[in-house]
Amino acid sequence: MALTMTEAAKLSTDVLQKGVIQTFARSSPILELLPFMEISGNSYKYNQEQTLPGIAFRSVNEGYVESAGVVNQLSEGLYILGGDVDIDKFLVQTRGNVNDIRSIHTDLKAKALALEFTRAFFKGDAAQPSQFDGLQKRLTGKQIIDGEDKSFDSNKLDELIDAVEGEPDVLLCSKAMRREIKKSLKDSTHYIESGEDSFGRQVSTYAGIPIRVIETDGAGQEILGFNELDKAGTASDTGSIYAIKFGAEQYVSGLRNGGVSVRDLGEIDSKPVFRTRIEFYCGMAVFHPRAAARLRYIKKSQQQQ
Repeated sequence: MALTMTEAAKLSTDVLQKGVIQTFARSSPILELLPFMEISGNSYKYNQEQTLPGIAFRSVNEGYVESAGVVNQLSEGLYILGGDVDIDKFLVQTRGNVNDIRSIHTDLKAKALALEFTRAFFKGDAAQPSQFDGLQKRLTGKQIIDGEDKSFDSNKLDELIDAVEGEPDVLLCSKAMRREIKKSLKDSTHYIESGEDSFGRQVSTYAGIPIRVIETDGAGQEILGFNELDKAGTASDTGSIYAIKFGAEQYVSGLRNGGVSVRDLGEIDSKPVFRTRIEFYCGMAVFHPRAAARLRYIKKSQQQQ
């Protein structure tokens, strides 16, 4: 069974854990929308179709030409994302209730973890220690549309949408990119402002597809900002828009073993602090070759520069 973080929070009966899961979902559109598959062990193998077998009409007394499809076996691993929160006993005694202070700092840690998962979802690089490849590395070939180092072009946005199987569930970009989209499409009948996210917050849509904003990572750096290399590779002044279709064992999905673990370790022996540990054994998989696409090399318009 695949659950988003929003749905998992509804099912959690542990008050501390439920609060952390809700913090994850509120902090990241990815963790709000991405379904997570529960898997056994530390990796998941699956088959992805590459080529369909041949098929043809035949005449009477004529044979078929035998052919078989091509299937690629792929494997995705789980990675450990987590951290400890230590609160000094002095602060607990002098500044208020233990649960209030620890809750505040646990929420901050949970938000940082959510932002780090979001960063890795797009920009992760398996060449770095203990992290999975994000969409920027995974998407290749026809799943990458070039914006040709120009400002936003709605025709390119339609091309991006068409690159995804069926229709994407969401378009993801930075706030600055969303302003570019709004400016270009403000007079278009395809653009409306009537959608809502899982928490009732207003969401812009294009042709009925929600446009969700990806903000900064835990270090305050734009995840999808206008800080990517241009086509010539000489300047970091372009941005990207991603179109994604979610679905467990079908399109783009998260992987997990055991969900979000939030443990109150109490006072530890090595120093006078109360410790809470948050861990998430997680990963991601792109099951369909057309489950996601990226529109890159978009530059800011003159009005935003």
